[in-house]
Amino acid sequence: MEIIKWFVLGVLVLVAIGLLVTNIRIVPQARAYVVERLGAYHGTWQVGLHIKIPLIDKVARKVSLKEKVIDFPPQPVITKDNVTMEIDTVIYFQITDPKLYTYGVESPLAAIENLTATTLRNIIGELELDESLTSREHINSKIRLVLDEATDPWGIKINRVEVKNITPPRDIQTAMEKQMRAERERREAILIAEGEKKSAILIAEGQKEAAILQAEAKKQTAIKEAEGQSEAILMINKATADGLKLIKDAQLDDAVIKLKSLEAFQKAADGQATKIIIPSEIQGLAGLASSVKELVKE
Repeated sequence: MEIIKWFVLGVLVLVAIGLLVTNIRIVPQARAYVVERLGAYHGTWQVGLHIKIPLIDKVARKVSLKEKVIDFPPQPVITKDNVTMEIDTVIYFQITDPKLYTYGVESPLAAIENLTATTLRNIIGELELDESLTSREHINSKIRLVLDEATDPWGIKINRVEVKNITPPRDIQTAMEKQMRAERERREAILIAEGEKKSAILIAEGQKEAAILQAEAKKQTAIKEAEGQSEAILMINKATADGLKLIKDAQLDDAVIKLKSLEAFQKAADGQATKIIIPSEIQGLAGLASSVKELVKE
């Protein structure tokens, strides 16, 4: 009997150790465990070592606190001007309250997807096609605000919403491509015209500056020539005045004056004049000079 008692005691001890070991839980980083006791919410285990009571406590859900990304398939939407197109979105969210996430909604991801689709249809229904294609930031912000407010009771925080693709109908795409091509050609023509305009302006400015420089050069040349002529006239007049002054200072007598007159008459006689009027004084002087010449010869 003693052996049986020890055996039973040993079995009980092993069972107790086994139950203790199997009910030890270690919560890793960025995780949280929602624990129920007798079917009711008991608490949320954070990072660390925890022991649950066997057969009483139960880990209802293991929740990841990391940021998650959901890429929803394209959703058909209709714009204000009755154009049907497909839009797919990407949502970044994070669980902030594991208890609300566990008990707030039955299928959180499906609820977010349906809420995103309905919100997107409401927003796009207020915009025309062109506005929908150019207002992605507005669409993203509005969807994020609506989703964040709706998912707050579920313990979910919507960090970011991105419109991934907007796919209009094929005929709309073709028309948009033609419009874009025409716009590029128009811009190219404008750039070419502006380039030619600037080139013509630069050429005209260059010609203008060249003409101004040429006129300035001619002006300076004319000024220099006039200054040279003025200086030459001044020098000639000065030389003449100096000569007259020297003649006056020399106090020449009548014989020298008559001799100079004779030399001037000789120069005049060498010209082409047909009539020459000889002053009487020069005539007498000429006769005297001829007589002196004859005497010298004899």
